[in-house]
Amino acid sequence: MNQTCRLVLLRVAPFVWEAAVICLVAALIAAPCLASEALPADGATDAGAAIYRTGMLPSGHPLEATREGGARVSGAEAACSNCHRRSGLGAREGRILIPPVTGKYLFTPPAGYGDLPYVEGVRANREPYTEETAARAIRDGIGPDGRPLSYLMPRFILGDSDMKSLIGYLRTLDRPAQAGATDTVLHFATVITPDADPVKRQGMLAVLKQFFTDKNAFPLGPTPRLKASRKEMFMVNRLWQLHVWQLSGPADTWGDQLKKHYAREPVLAVLSGLGGKNWAPVHAFCERQHVPCLFPNVDAPPDGADHDFYSLYFSRGVTLEAGLIANKILDAGNGDMPKRVQQIYRAGDIGAAGASALAAALQARGVKVQTVVLPEGKPGRGLAKALHGAASADALVMWLRPQDIASLGKMPASPRAVFMSGLMGGLERAPLPQSWRARTRLAYPFALQEERRVNVDFAFGWFAIRHVPLVAEQVQADTFLACSLLAETLHHMADTFVPDYLVERFEDMTDQRLITGYYPRLTLAPGQRFASKGGYIVHFSGLAGPLLAADGGWVIPR
Repeated sequence: MNQTCRLVLLRVAPFVWEAAVICLVAALIAAPCLASEALPADGATDAGAAIYRTGMLPSGHPLEATREGGARVSGAEAACSNCHRRSGLGAREGRILIPPVTGKYLFTPPAGYGDLPYVEGVRANREPYTEETAARAIRDGIGPDGRPLSYLMPRFILGDSDMKSLIGYLRTLDRPAQAGATDTVLHFATVITPDADPVKRQGMLAVLKQFFTDKNAFPLGPTPRLKASRKEMFMVNRLWQLHVWQLSGPADTWGDQLKKHYAREPVLAVLSGLGGKNWAPVHAFCERQHVPCLFPNVDAPPDGADHDFYSLYFSRGVTLEAGLIANKILDAGNGDMPKRVQQIYRAGDIGAAGASALAAALQARGVKVQTVVLPEGKPGRGLAKALHGAASADALVMWLRPQDIASLGKMPASPRAVFMSGLMGGLERAPLPQSWRARTRLAYPFALQEERRVNVDFAFGWFAIRHVPLVAEQVQADTFLACSLLAETLHHMADTFVPDYLVERFEDMTDQRLITGYYPRLTLAPGQRFASKGGYIVHFSGLAGPLLAADGGWVIPR
C-alpha cells in the first residue's frame, strides 16, 4: 500500500470495509498483472496488468480516477496494486484489512465460499459481483447490492475495451495449487554456490537442519484446509522439508542446474542460501520462476535487485558499505573533504561492486577517484605497488579479504585516512595490523556489538541448547533470523500458499519482528527489497582486540 493510501485509510477507519470493497473492485478491474508465468501472453492480459500494477492504459495515457469531493488521482497513484497488492489477495494495514480481489473471491456466491482458502480480509457474506456490477462499481462506486461504496474508493475512467481486459485478467489471478505445498508438507530449498565459504556453509546448514528438525518434532497430523467461510485463523500445520541445492561449475550453467533441481523438487520458496562472488544467476532464476528467495547470505546482491519482486535481502551488502563510506567522506567540512580518493579491490571479487558504487557517489560530487584492480591470485600480490601509488591520495579505500588485510603488516601504514569494507575484511575480527588501526575506519552495516547483544544472544542461546556449533556467527544468526521470519509469516498465511502472497506477507510483517539479530531494525514495504537500510562507520577502540567504536550515529546513506 502506498503512503497516500495508508494515510487515507488511517483517517477513515470506520469506513474500512466499504472502502476495501471499493478498492477491491478497482483492483479487480486492473488485476491482470498479477498473473503467473502460466498466464496467456495476449494483448488483453498485458493491458490489464499495466492498469493494475502501474496505472497505465494501453493508449499510453495514465489511468485517471476521482474521489468524492473532486480529488483526482492518476497513473501510479491510481494503480490498484497499491492497496490490493500484486497477488490480488489484499493486505493488513494495522487493524485495517484490505480484502482479496481475485476472480474467485469477487465472483463466487456466498454459498461457494466454503471451497475457497482463507485469506485475511475476505467478506463471505456479500453479494457476488458480475462483470456488469464490477464495471459499475469501478466507474460509479455502486456495489453489487446497489448501495453506494465508500468515498475512499476512486471512481475510475475506463472505456469498455479496457474494462473488459481488466476484468478478464482479474480472473487469471486465481493460481493453481503451489507444487511445493501439499496437504502435509511444505518444501523449501537452500541454494549454495560453488565458491561459497565452506565454513559458512557448514554453519548455515547446521542452523537450517536443526530449525527444520525442531519444526517437525511434534507433528499434529494432517489438518483440513482452512476455508474462507471460517472466521478464525489457525496455525498452519505442515511438516517442513529442506532440499539442499548445491551448484557446481561455472556460473553460466547455474540456471540450468536450478531448473533441473526445481523440476525434481518443486519448492514453495528458497530459504536462506549462501553465495560467494556471484549470486545473479540464482536471483534471476527465482524471478523467472516466481519462486520467493528469502534472505540469502550474500554480500553483493545483484544490480537492480531493488526493482525485482521475489528476492528479499537483509541489506545491500558492499553497495550499502559504499554509501556509508561516501557519506563519511562527503560530510567532511569543505576544507577537509578529500579531493582525491584511491580505492583497491582484487579482480573477480565483490569489491568491484562496492568500488563502482563508491566511485559513482564521489564523482557526482566532484571528488576524483582512482581505482586499482589487483590481479587474482596469491594474497598480498600487487598490494605494495598499489599502496605506493596511493601515497598522493587524500584517502584510501580497501575492498579486500582478510588474507590481503593481514599482509598489510609487511607494509608501512598509510599516512592518509583509510577506509575498508567490514563485510569483506572480517568485521571486528579483521586481521588489521596494529600499525594500521589508528587511521582505518570500517564500514559496518550492523548494530554495534553492545547494541545487538540481546538480539544475538537469543539465537546463540538457541544454538547452545541444541548443540549447533558456532563457526560463522553473523551468517548463522542471519540464517536463524530468516527461518524465524518464515515461520511467523506462514503462521499468518493460513492455507493460502501463493508465492506472491508469501512475499507480500513478508513485506507486511518484517517490521513487527522484535528479535532482529545483527540488525537494529528491519523494515520492508512494497517496492523495498532490503530490510536493513543503514549502518555505521567504526574504528577499533584499541591497538588490539575486536572492540569497535562508532564515529557517529546510525546512517542511512543518501
